[in-house]
Amino acid sequence: MHREEALALLKNAELIHPETVVQDAVRQVAARVKEELAGENPVVLCVMSGAVPFAGELLQRLDFPLDFDYLHASRYGANTSGHNKLTWRSGPWIDLKDRVVLVVDDILDEGITLSTICERIRQMGARRVLTAVFVEKATGRAKPIQTDFVGLAVPDRFVFGFGMDICGAWRNLPAIYAVRTPVS
Repeated sequence: MHREEALALLKNAELIHPETVVQDAVRQVAARVKEELAGENPVVLCVMSGAVPFAGELLQRLDFPLDFDYLHASRYGANTSGHNKLTWRSGPWIDLKDRVVLVVDDILDEGITLSTICERIRQMGARRVLTAVFVEKATGRAKPIQTDFVGLAVPDRFVFGFGMDICGAWRNLPAIYAVRTPVS
């Protein structure tokens, strides 16, 4: 996407959650994760690339021992809608056998990607798999997975910012926006 296109998208987008709300939600998720996992020495797995901002902010607030790793699996690529096939690009690299694993992702939309990732982690021998997503989209449809920790709800629209992109742009925004018109 060209710079001018990206700027126009942002200008015409609707602010859904400002930075202050985003930061408060990260603090709340961290508090709940600490209650649940402080005594576990878990593996925290960041789903690339969208979960990087959330995972980075979350990790700074977890004051207990943990191991950190990442994986890269996607149904979207550069598209704005997913296809049925999940593409595994990388990781995880840490041995997950008999470990408690927290998968950190940016968004729970249809749930297909996250449920497939969790199934793969179970196959790798994890003792327990939990999930934290920064936003859950209110689709009104059944999802194959329910997350353990959710930061914020977003409407059933195309959202971007705080790790989520729109055609490759705007992952770096500290707030969350929604497109006003359909994206092709």
